Amino acid sequence: MAEETLKTEVIQIERKSFVFTLKENPRGRFLRITEDVNGRRDTIIIPAPGLEDFRRTLEDMVRAAGEMPAKEEA
Repeated sequence: MAEETLKTEVIQIERKSFVFTLKENPRGRFLRITEDVNGRRDTIIIPAPGLEDFRRTLEDMVRAAGEMPAKEEA
């Protein structure tokens, strides 16, 4: 199935690269997130209708990470 790339952004965090690619095909738009760690790639795809829920959940996780104190290593 033919896919058209609408927008791409890359984020480097420590030793990982995350590629966010907004794409479209005959079935609709979707976001493909690819994690690359030393050549090993994993991908998730989020259909466009779910992006708002995904954003809300991600914002909740970011807020929780900032509010909870980090556990000390034993």
